[in-house]
Amino acid sequence: MLRLLTFLPLALTVIVASDMRAAERYVIEEMTSKYFPQPRTVRIYLPPSYEQATARKFPVLYLHDGQNVFSFAGTNAGFGWGSWELDKTADELSKSGKMQEMIMVAVDNSGLGRYAEYCGAHHPEGAATNTAFENYTAFLLQELKPKIDAKYRTRHESPQTAVMGSSMGGICSLVLAWEHPEVFGRTASLSGAFMVEKTNFLNNVLKPCSTKSRKARVYLDSGVCDFMGGDDGRALTDSVAAEFKRLGWGAELLLYTDLKPLSTEALEKASLRRDKWEEAQRSQHNEFYWRLRVWRPLTFLFPTELQ
Repeated sequence: MLRLLTFLPLALTVIVASDMRAAERYVIEEMTSKYFPQPRTVRIYLPPSYEQATARKFPVLYLHDGQNVFSFAGTNAGFGWGSWELDKTADELSKSGKMQEMIMVAVDNSGLGRYAEYCGAHHPEGAATNTAFENYTAFLLQELKPKIDAKYRTRHESPQTAVMGSSMGGICSLVLAWEHPEVFGRTASLSGAFMVEKTNFLNNVLKPCSTKSRKARVYLDSGVCDFMGGDDGRALTDSVAAEFKRLGWGAELLLYTDLKPLSTEALEKASLRRDKWEEAQRSQHNEFYWRLRVWRPLTFLFPTELQ
């Protein structure tokens, strides 16, 4: 039996806000886990009406690379690309009626252990120890989600629970939803790293599958260029989408391709450091482009008409 989750002392984020009520919508907790050698930082965003609509429950979006997703990470986050600004985008989309209000739970990555935790690798059946991915999965499913559901007013059912990430976090999100549809009924991958583990998820998991998977809502996207001179995973992303459609997920799947990096003129109007402009015209594999695209998965995963 798993022991109860232990929390280190709670620390509130320092946020420039117009009033204390706005600041209270953002919480940082340092969580200990039986699956990690060190505590892991978890950043929680509560929707605008959370304190007012006290009888209301909210869907939940879980996020990887949590140190980069909210605006208070600053403009120098993500190697100078800035954050995803998910808090600002979610506030604007929900205020304009384009998506439901939701709780967001962002888990910081482990630094040097990020690849191993996100790559989806499993030990052979009967192995004595878990892989890093298996430990990360166990933390999310057995410790973090139960704690969030107990502490906050969540709609904890699978259709109301999503997981999203980019690059390695994108492949991680899809594998989590594929293996645990009873937990994550919605998933999004931005510029997913489908080449990892020798394209294992595409070639050894999806392609051999002959039975339709459980109904889920899946968002996939890519650009057409990346910092290594590739296509930002476009070809592999298209192949993954084709396999999902073959398995009957086509009606609940959205595939988007960002076909052209921004021009200099467009970059002048964007909130990006000037020293990153040249690279931004050669690579769409970064937080800047994910920040620009993230409204699509948000409105697709939790549209206002979806109850």
